[in-house]
Amino acid sequence: MISPAGLPLIGKNHEGKELFIVPEMANRHGLIAGATGTGKTVTLQVLAETFSDLGVPVFVTDVKGDLSGIASQAKSHPKISERIEKMQLNNYISKPVPVCFWDIFGEKGHPVRTTISEMGPVLLARLLNLNDVQAGVLNLVFKIADDNNLLLLDLKDLRKMLEFVAGKKAEYTASYGTISTASIGAIQRGLLLLEEQGADMFFGEPAFEIFDFIQTDQGKGIVNILAADKLMLSPGLYSTFLLWLLSELFEELPESGDRNKPKLVFFFDEAHLLFDDAPKALMDKIEQVVRLIRSKGVGIYFISQNPLDIPDEVLGQLGNRIQHALRAFTPRDQKAVNAAAETFRTNPRLNVEEIITQLGVGEALISFLDEKGIPNPVERALIVPPQSQIGPVDDSTRQEKIKQSLVYGAYETKVDRESAYEVLNKKFALETAQLEEEKIREQEKSQSKKTTDNELFDDLKKYATRNMSRQIGNELGRQLVRGLLGSFLGTSSSGSRKRRRY
Repeated sequence: MISPAGLPLIGKNHEGKELFIVPEMANRHGLIAGATGTGKTVTLQVLAETFSDLGVPVFVTDVKGDLSGIASQAKSHPKISERIEKMQLNNYISKPVPVCFWDIFGEKGHPVRTTISEMGPVLLARLLNLNDVQAGVLNLVFKIADDNNLLLLDLKDLRKMLEFVAGKKAEYTASYGTISTASIGAIQRGLLLLEEQGADMFFGEPAFEIFDFIQTDQGKGIVNILAADKLMLSPGLYSTFLLWLLSELFEELPESGDRNKPKLVFFFDEAHLLFDDAPKALMDKIEQVVRLIRSKGVGIYFISQNPLDIPDEVLGQLGNRIQHALRAFTPRDQKAVNAAAETFRTNPRLNVEEIITQLGVGEALISFLDEKGIPNPVERALIVPPQSQIGPVDDSTRQEKIKQSLVYGAYETKVDRESAYEVLNKKFALETAQLEEEKIREQEKSQSKKTTDNELFDDLKKYATRNMSRQIGNELGRQLVRGLLGSFLGTSSSGSRKRRRY
């Protein structure tokens, strides 16, 4: 909400002091914390409206579906009327905010996609929950794909690439290092699990252009709303997707120096998911992005139930803070209360540790940076009511806004151009054909040799038969001659003997 003085009004303390967020300091990041049901979502909605009024585009994740109501003007409600009167908001006007709906699954907004290559092995390893050895093998697979000019666009490309590397493991081990079959199997199982979670919708083309988040409509910043109710069923995909968006902003946006207002404000709801079980290498990357991205004109606001969910290295860089009520039911809760109280610049009129457990719904402890970047003393304040609808819009309104969007039609149809999957399939088909051809040649060669051997054997057999026949004929002839001569000579001799006898 913009005050008559043109300043972004967020709340008023109980003495009527107005609390403003300084636009020049809005890219110094911020924190909205508090227990469930204390008003964090409404506060987020108020901040999104305020930045939009300043002409600053906004990105928010709609975890419960409630934030979509920002697209419609607020409806009359006794509690809103009571808050307006109590805070004396004479310039309050009910109005909608220009929005653009997004959805990884393409159901409640424009599809958001990226390619496997753009996601990179570091974030993908986190998404697949790989250990160090498996992440190392994944890095090798990416390197081999790059060296062979193979595009990794979607999950089937990566699966085919893994199959290719596994088949040539012995060849690549000498050049790239050990490639474990077990690690490749673990990556393949992780990809299968991702596909079952619907992540195959996220990978592909046309890939999302980060500058489509940075748009205005008649001077108002467009609030980009990512439908995350279904996405939250896969916390790893949710947190990795948002971290990828931050990385894209960091890499794509030019340095902008000090600005009179941010180029984009990024709200990260359920922020604890970003840091849960994150390896040190990833934590270092997150810290680097948070520390340096403000020079690109981007402000990041983390929303979480407990300030202890945010690592100290990141928490120390969040200058604008809104702390809703915390409940001290357990020792950890009490520790969170103490930690939250200690992070505020003290106000001698307030006992923060005591007040933080007594705050009502829509009430918060607020400390924003002043024009010099110094935190203001903490104040107990009421948050101004949103000017847009609290609660979700109906499906017809959502579809109408989607079709009126500046990017409508740019991402709706998925494109599947030639990439690693198609190239390797052709390669495998060619190799298979060559193997079949070689096999046929070997069979023909073997058959030819067999035929030659058979012909030689037949020739030898014929020669042996003729030779044997000749020998047998000669022998029979000799025996016949001897028989005939012997018989003849034997008869004549006998006759002569007879004649001599008689």
